[in-house]
Amino acid sequence: MRMDADSSMQDTYFERLSEIPNSDKYRQCLQCGTCGGSCPYGIATPFTPRRMILAIRANIIDELLESGAQWLCTSCYTCSYRCPSKIPLTDGIIPALRELSLLEGNPPEELAAALVNIARYGNPFKESPRKRINWTKELDFEIKILSAKEKSTDVLFIPECFGAYHRRCKEVTKAMVEIFKILGVDFAILGNDERCIGDLTRLSGEFGLFEDLVEKNMKVMSKYEFNRVVTIDAHAYHALKHEYPKFGFDKPVYHHTQFLAENLETLKSMFNELDYTVTYHDACYVGRRNGIYDEPRNVIRAILGVKFVEMKRIRENALCCGGGGGGVWLDSFIKEHLQERPAEDRVREAAATGADVLVTSCILDIPMFEDALKVTGLEGQLVVKDISELVLEALK
Repeated sequence: MRMDADSSMQDTYFERLSEIPNSDKYRQCLQCGTCGGSCPYGIATPFTPRRMILAIRANIIDELLESGAQWLCTSCYTCSYRCPSKIPLTDGIIPALRELSLLEGNPPEELAAALVNIARYGNPFKESPRKRINWTKELDFEIKILSAKEKSTDVLFIPECFGAYHRRCKEVTKAMVEIFKILGVDFAILGNDERCIGDLTRLSGEFGLFEDLVEKNMKVMSKYEFNRVVTIDAHAYHALKHEYPKFGFDKPVYHHTQFLAENLETLKSMFNELDYTVTYHDACYVGRRNGIYDEPRNVIRAILGVKFVEMKRIRENALCCGGGGGGVWLDSFIKEHLQERPAEDRVREAAATGADVLVTSCILDIPMFEDALKVTGLEGQLVVKDISELVLEALK
């Protein structure tokens, strides 16, 4: 019976894998070990990406799944970026393994709860969709919400779930809309009709839920006229730019660092001086995944009085915060396998530069790094700010 079950599992896995572009490249694996050596969890996982491919070839997928190694992945893209055979590890091999775990009914509890909440409420926090716009009530000006009466705008702003619901991350959302207002940008939000954009569900192996979210979000967006999308969420940016077009979405998508860089000349004329030493973290889905390296640095360097210092690992070699690929919902699971999470290593690296402020550009970085500051005893020595918060402070 075990052999039949294993064979069925193998068949299911390869069926899913065949639907993912370039997935057959796993056969070209050189077993060089670059992926395992690059992985933030390489020293802790029982199956590095290289060993995962060996397990797939040897038809021992059941052993791989039972180890839980498929959940020790932050989808940081380092293994895929460095792989000499260009095997789609981040978008193919690992999400397909995760989907198999979900089908077997064996995901980590925190992740399972987040996915259920997204399916039921459109967000991972189990909050009512009616509360998605509550952050707008904390501002002293009105935010345009697209509706039957307001059907068009220049910029469609997507705060995403963390930007709409998370207590700390809402500060980034409010900072960005204040910058829009100062610049005189015609912008609007989808309001309570917006749902999770869904990139973390895709990377968690919940392909069906991701496609459902895409369909619902595109249906809502199709009601309105807008010229481009701007988002503060790096994963939402990636999904809207690279995944949603597979389903027919065709609007230009900007990460907020790109938008700030585009308007830098105007912003520079309004900047006041700040007395900070600043270092910048290259978020995985801003930098390594989408090649946005210079735009945030140009914005930071343009602020008067700011001293900019670099960490040891930067640009494509930057260390992941640990929140991607569902990692933000896998904290308890990861603590069982690691004594120290990547975020803790990263804030120590930031503090070693002598910086007062660690500047981020992905909404997930903020809760990950602020928690890491508490654990490492660096709280008070180093402050985490999104780049929009730094810019708004310079403007005020």
